[in-house]
Amino acid sequence: MQPVVTVGLDGSPESLAAARWAADEAEKRRLTLRLLHAWPLLAPEPARVPAEVDQNYWAKRLVHTAQAELQARHPGLSVVGSLVADDAQNALVRAASESEMTVLGSRGLEPVQSYFLGDVSMPVVARAERPVVLVRAQPRQEEPPAAVPARVVVALKLHGSSDDLLDFAFHTAAARGVPLLAVHGRSVPLHARMPWGVDHEVGERMTREAHEQLGRALHPWREKYPRVDVADSVRLESPAKAVVQAAEQASVLVVGRRRHRPGLAPHLGPVAQAAIHHCALRRP
Repeated sequence: MQPVVTVGLDGSPESLAAARWAADEAEKRRLTLRLLHAWPLLAPEPARVPAEVDQNYWAKRLVHTAQAELQARHPGLSVVGSLVADDAQNALVRAASESEMTVLGSRGLEPVQSYFLGDVSMPVVARAERPVVLVRAQPRQEEPPAAVPARVVVALKLHGSSDDLLDFAFHTAAARGVPLLAVHGRSVPLHARMPWGVDHEVGERMTREAHEQLGRALHPWREKYPRVDVADSVRLESPAKAVVQAAEQASVLVVGRRRHRPGLAPHLGPVAQAAIHHCALRRP
């Protein structure tokens, strides 16, 4: 199968926003866009029946309407529709294994928890082995200040391999022509906490060591993507808090997910949970 960007489509404003984002990204990466609509009650495709008796009419219309809009916005983009007779979660996890990335719509948890986020997006993010992007629908009037440039932010742990994470982050920044910020949050040990803040010597040492580690991790990727403007940031606070704060001026936030051990249910760590629920990213 040729490389594709897959977007989960259910007709909600969130999924339509995700489809528009996915179309932009597929065009930048010169990939095909696949619009996936999954419904367990999808009927076997009849040979020829009028629309009024076609049980799949509304599913087809949902996909065709989105396809027509995206094709008009991106005339040179290859857009294909895909109707699947399966549970949305299972269909998206399977699609994620076949796609360069999978794009889903979400609302976050404020002011109310989204059904799409809770029942579909979270399990897909936890189970997928390839990149999953969550896109939030925002009112058109909520445009970001033009004076502050958008950027890609990537959260790094600095232990274990981050090659897949950095490859995706650098590729995304290069495709968009925006800067990349690598962020590392490191909690301060209790013995270094003073009534007025962090012990100066301990804080300086921790920051210096982390910057050195960041530099080593980023070096090969700076060479591979010489045109990407890269900066790094070390924050002496919890990784989750550091990522949420750094994401305020990001158009894309890239966060890794630990691989689940056999026998355990897939789950997300605290940093990924914080990013999904609390980060308010800028419109690309």
